[in-house]
Amino acid sequence: VQLVESGGGLVQPGGSLRLSCVVSGTIFPLYGMAWYRQSPGEQRELIASINNMGRTNYAESVKDRFTISRDNAKSTVYLQMTSLKPSDTAVYYCSTHIREYYWGQGTQVIVSS
Repeated sequence: VQLVESGGGLVQPGGSLRLSCVVSGTIFPLYGMAWYRQSPGEQRELIASINNMGRTNYAESVKDRFTISRDNAKSTVYLQMTSLKPSDTAVYYCSTHIREYYWGQGTQVIVSS
């Protein structure tokens, strides 16, 4: 199973970014997906998840600002981030659990003026 994230970068406070994660090596529609983030010196934090039926959950820190979605035809999960804050600066990882956890390599998001 391979996960490859993209879409990170530098954005000003209040801006938006969309992260993508392409999954290969498994039957993507069968499994839930999640986005985590990790800031320097902090533990990795679960921020959004979507199950195989499209049901979503969010951490309070990103609720109403971030939206997770999936395109089963493209084996891709997205994280649309809006109203970004400096505290959203982190490396963002997508993940899935298929008998074990699989992770992407991460994509850096920096929110700064």
